[in-house]
Amino acid sequence: MTTGKIRVRFAPSPTGLLHVGNARTALYNWLFARQAGGDFILRIEDTDIQRSEKRYERQLMEDLHWLGLDWDEGPDEEDRPEKGEFGPYRQSERQKIYLEHTLRLLEEGKAYRCFCTPEMLEAERAKAQADHLPQVYSGRCRELSVREIKRNIQAGMPFAVRLKIGEEPLRFNDMVRGLVEFPAEAVSDPILVRSSADEHPGMPVYNYVVTIDDALMGITHVIRGDDHISNTPKQVAIYKAFGWSVPKFAHLSTILGSDRERLSKRHGATSISSFREMGYLPEALVNYLALLGWGAEDGKTETFTLPELTKAFSLKRVTPSPAIFDFDKLNWLNRYYIKQSSPARLAALAWEYFGGLLPAKEVASDAVLVWFAHVVALFAPYVDHLDQLMTKAIFIFGTDPDAARRNPENAAILALDSSRIVLAELAARCRAFGGIVTPEVFKAWMKEIREATGVKGKDLFHPVRIAITGTHSGPEFDKVLPLLEQGGRLNLGVPSVQQRVWRFVGV
Repeated sequence: MTTGKIRVRFAPSPTGLLHVGNARTALYNWLFARQAGGDFILRIEDTDIQRSEKRYERQLMEDLHWLGLDWDEGPDEEDRPEKGEFGPYRQSERQKIYLEHTLRLLEEGKAYRCFCTPEMLEAERAKAQADHLPQVYSGRCRELSVREIKRNIQAGMPFAVRLKIGEEPLRFNDMVRGLVEFPAEAVSDPILVRSSADEHPGMPVYNYVVTIDDALMGITHVIRGDDHISNTPKQVAIYKAFGWSVPKFAHLSTILGSDRERLSKRHGATSISSFREMGYLPEALVNYLALLGWGAEDGKTETFTLPELTKAFSLKRVTPSPAIFDFDKLNWLNRYYIKQSSPARLAALAWEYFGGLLPAKEVASDAVLVWFAHVVALFAPYVDHLDQLMTKAIFIFGTDPDAARRNPENAAILALDSSRIVLAELAARCRAFGGIVTPEVFKAWMKEIREATGVKGKDLFHPVRIAITGTHSGPEFDKVLPLLEQGGRLNLGVPSVQQRVWRFVGV
C-alpha cells in the first residue's frame, strides 16, 4: 500500500470547470511532490453520475497541462492508457473495490446496516433541534440482531451502511493549522454507503471512497482546501476502522474576493479556462496562485518561475488565514511576464483575438507573421491581458472618421482653427507625394507645417494623430507609420497614411 516516498494526489470532480481554488490545490500538491522527488497523482472523482461529464474531465486535464502541471499516475486522454500501478484512477471504475471493503467492515462488525427512513431521520433532527441538542444520528440501528437485519432485508427495506464511531475524540495534526480535534459525538455514525433496497449496499459516499482510494494508492500527504476540514475526522475514523496508517493533512485557506466573501463568478473570472481565454499567460497565473496563501522566505520576492517555485515552496510558509484574490496583482504579474515573452510567442497567442482582420494563421505568409509580431510588440506593454490588444491596435486596420469626430475630446481639438489649418497642410503634402510615408518623410512634413503655420506642440500633433489613428493619443509616429505602410503592402487591407488623411479631410 505504501511505496516509501511522498505521494500526493489531486482529485477533482468533473462536474464543472477547474477554478482557481482547485488549481491552487493542484499546484501546491505538485510543488510539494516535485520538491521531495515524490509522486503526483491525478484521480477523477466522478461518482456524481448526473453531474459528471467527460468534457469537464478533458478540460481540466487540458488546463493542468496548460499550467505546466504533469502527473506521474492517473487517467489520460480517452485514447491513451492510464499511468501507474494503483488504478483505476476514475472512481466510477472502482465500485467493486468499494463493495469489497464495505462487506469487510460489515463482517468485522465495524459498520452496520441502517434501516432508518428519511422521515425517521428528520424526526430525530427536529427533536434534537427542539431540545437544543446536536443534530446527530442516534444510533438506533447499531444493535439490531442478525435476525432483525435478515428480516428487514427480506422485506425489501432500504438500508444505508454506517460506520461505528467509538467514544474517543478524533484528532489529526494539520501541517497548516496544528492539532485539530473533534469530539466523537459531533461525528456520530457517518453514512458510508447510501440507502439501497438490494441485499448489497448502494452508492458509496465521498468521505468513504476518498479514504479507500487514498489508502490503496499509498497517499502520504493530503493537501486540500479548508472546506474539507469537517470531512477529515470521518476519514480518520475510516482509516482506523481498516487499520490503515493515517496520512498527514494540510488544509489550505479559503480564497476570498475583494469584498471578503468566498470567491465566485460575481467577482469576475474564476475558471482557469476563462483566464486562458482572456490572454493571461500560464506562468503569470501559476505565479499568482502560489502567492495565494504562501510567501517567499525573504518576505519580498514575488516573481517565480515554476522551477523557482519548486525550489522555494514549503508548507511551513502556508498561512491558514484567508487569501484575497486581487485582480490588480494578477494583472501586474501578467504584464511582467508579457514583457518577458518574445514577440513571436505573444503574436501566436494573440492571433485569435484578431479574427476577421487576419488570414487563417496556417496560411499566413512569413512576412505577415513578422508584421503582426511587430504590431503585438508595440501594444503588448500597455495591456493587462492579451485580449485587450485588439482594442489597442484596432486603428492599425483602419479608422472611422465619423466616429473619430464624434468623440468629445477629439471634437474639441478638431474645432480649433489651428487644427483645420494643420490638416489642410497635411492633406496638400499627401496629394503631392507618391511614395511611402516613412518616419523621416513624416518628420520633414511636420517641420514644414510648423514653420508654415506657426502651430506647434500638441496643437500641431493632436489633429494629425486623430486623422491617422482616430484618437489624439497613442504610440509614437515613428513606430506606427512603418506598420501602416507595411500592412498595406501585405494586402491586409490596412489603409496607408495618405488614404487615412484623404478620407478624414475629405480630399
